[in-house]
Amino acid sequence: MHHQVILIHPAAPAKPPPGVSCNGCGVCCLAEPCPLGMLVGRRTHGACAAVQWDGVRYRCGLAERAGGWLGRLVRRSIGAGRGCDSSAEVAGSH
Repeated sequence: MHHQVILIHPAAPAKPPPGVSCNGCGVCCLAEPCPLGMLVGRRTHGACAAVQWDGVRYRCGLAERAGGWLGRLVRRSIGAGRGCDSSAEVAGSH
């Protein structure tokens, strides 16, 4: 079993079950970058360089800044609107 420790803002919403709409919990982006995040951030593991905390939830900085067709491409790349696809199990702090 693989264990990874990621730091999540204490006010972040709880991770939804797979398939449920994204709520900005940040678990997927803080655990590893998506393929587009790997390209832009030039890293293959660890937190995505583009993930941003907005005071309420985590958001993709690439999707927030890109507009028009590029924004649609970014949102498609990160799976926006398709529901949570992270199978990570989150344990509480001790």
